[in-house]
Amino acid sequence: MNATTDTLLADTDQARVLSRAAYAARTRQPQKKAPVRIVHLGLGAFHRAHQAWFTDQVDDDAEWGIAAFTGRNPQAALELAPQDGLFTLVERSEAGDSATIVTSIVEAVDGADLPRLCDLLAAPTTSVVTLTITEAGYRLRADGLPNLTDPAVAADVAWLREAFAADTLPDARTDGPTTTLGRLLLGLEARCRAGAGPLAIVSCDNIPDNGDFLAKGLGALARLTSPALADWIDTEASFVSTSVDRITPRTTPADLAAAAALTGWHDDAAVVTEPFRDWVLSGSFPGGRPAWERAGARFVDDIEPFERRKLWMLNGAHSLLAYAGLVRGHDSVAQAMADPVCRGWVNDWWDDVIRHLPADGLALDDYRAALLERFDNARIEHRLGQISGEAVTKLRVRIVPTMLAERTAGRTSAAGIRAIGSWVTLVLRDYPLVDADSRAVAAALAEGQERALERLVELIDPALAADDAILAGIRAVVADNS
Repeated sequence: MNATTDTLLADTDQARVLSRAAYAARTRQPQKKAPVRIVHLGLGAFHRAHQAWFTDQVDDDAEWGIAAFTGRNPQAALELAPQDGLFTLVERSEAGDSATIVTSIVEAVDGADLPRLCDLLAAPTTSVVTLTITEAGYRLRADGLPNLTDPAVAADVAWLREAFAADTLPDARTDGPTTTLGRLLLGLEARCRAGAGPLAIVSCDNIPDNGDFLAKGLGALARLTSPALADWIDTEASFVSTSVDRITPRTTPADLAAAAALTGWHDDAAVVTEPFRDWVLSGSFPGGRPAWERAGARFVDDIEPFERRKLWMLNGAHSLLAYAGLVRGHDSVAQAMADPVCRGWVNDWWDDVIRHLPADGLALDDYRAALLERFDNARIEHRLGQISGEAVTKLRVRIVPTMLAERTAGRTSAAGIRAIGSWVTLVLRDYPLVDADSRAVAAALAEGQERALERLVELIDPALAADDAILAGIRAVVADNS
């Protein structure tokens, strides 16, 4: 369903606004607009580079259209809607750029359009819901249950409880849930009332065992608002766990210009990504799914080893580079990796991680070599500032498990200590880090610098804060960074 750059440039070198009709006319390829069978929550660059790309690669018969809803910011929908959902995907390697027009998104919708969300989820033709939201975007506590101290969650629970008790759901055109899980729950209630049958819910994020994580959190939210809906979810919804991987930096004006030069189209929603992509899934799809395996996706019975490999090796190294690299004055992953000191820390980290991953089935040496090649790709400008957000949650899941495993083995992870110590350094310097736990971070800082260090580590993991050797190592990193 996609076209190469040579085909796109066959008619003219002048950039025109990308649209489905213009694309069909220019490429002389009839464009059947696929019906919506997948609803996506969290429309952004990663979804376009990953799930939308995979679907576009395999949907030869145009049967699996995606309706993609934004989160809190409608900007992506405002950019994509005038283009009928089409966008340019630029794969950027050290050797050069190549471009593809991706056609699998057939609707780009403001996430606040709850009536449209309910209509689509109530349709029996909808078979899959995918999500790409941040760890903090779930608005769940550390134990995976709804965070009722969050005003948005509390407001959603009150609204949904009243709405679900009514004979007819309100159309929610002027108000309604504002959180992703609250909106999803409203859509599932509409599906339940319509008798539209089962569907698969697929989490595409960096949380370990994300399918069960979502099932627990969403189920608990349902129990607070409608036990009947909670029972329906238990029987009709399948929660699929995934490991997703494709580095996709924020698009810049220069990227948009590069996309136009490659394709001849003016595209406000172009995305730049690396050639590498990976998708591992575990779970059932009762309503069917695209044949994503034809584009390289893997379906496995046990996803945990793949999740840990990606989360600890790629994401853990990214967090280490983000905080330690920023402390050393670097701006991007490739720039930090060109620093022999940072590169040495990353390799030390991978040595620690590999000791706690199974040797069989994960091709760890090949994966590590591929990571080095990807991190060294200076043409993918993955900004450390972009990676640095939500440090509290990210350090908990990316760094802490390996540090605790190393401590159990009688060792301290110097690289893990470096990651947390560098983050503490940035916090103490009042570096502008975006974090949903910013209030807890501010409360720690209010106790004075020496006590703040212990409180910040405790915020990441109490066991680390109770370990004198770990605390001493973190203090040494902070002192070294002074």
